[in-house]
Amino acid sequence: MGRISVVIADRHPVVLLGLSGLLEAHRDFRIVASCGDGAGCIEALRNLKPDIAIVDVALPGLSGLKLLSIVNSEELHTRLVFFTASERDHELVASSAINGHSILLKEMAPEALLQTLRRIAEGRDSLPLPSEHPAPRDLASENALKTLTDRERQIMRLVSEGLSNKAIGRRLNIADGTIKVHLHHVFQKLQVSNRTVLAALALARVGSTSAQASKKRRPRLRRS
Repeated sequence: MGRISVVIADRHPVVLLGLSGLLEAHRDFRIVASCGDGAGCIEALRNLKPDIAIVDVALPGLSGLKLLSIVNSEELHTRLVFFTASERDHELVASSAINGHSILLKEMAPEALLQTLRRIAEGRDSLPLPSEHPAPRDLASENALKTLTDRERQIMRLVSEGLSNKAIGRRLNIADGTIKVHLHHVFQKLQVSNRTVLAALALARVGSTSAQASKKRRPRLRRS
């Protein structure tokens, strides 16, 4: 993969300066535009078509949900990374997850941010941070998991492998829009709002199943 083209859009000049300095210090990133408002961000996405756009969730003149709507309706291929101080906007979190975009906290360590951006540029999902989400076993009971259809379980497993919606669609030979509908149903059934939590839940489920299978295969010792 070549250099990762990035648009940075934030209402705070100090954040623009800090992110620019961090990314420019690494050769695999190339900043193509820095914007301070919504109009500039949209123009940069349309004209420059960057791999990633790091966007302030409270960008002047453009809400996160509105930006998602524009990117989806115009079929722009840029992966959006919403940069926020908290994940309290649950509607934005859910919509970002369903559409294959990400939300990252501003408190992330610089190296963790760089690694996550590289994963996103490769078409993989950002990994959940330990402090961001509750333990996956607290989020969905066995009964909730049993309500998933075979297709929903299949998509859940592929999400846990870090595949984007489009990659999942190619793997299963179904439309991107159909993937979003299935994910929406999965989120509702399991009562989660973030695909990274869904991935963590799927991995925990696999680990639990493997442990149970191992116990069943364990031979019993005969008493002499």
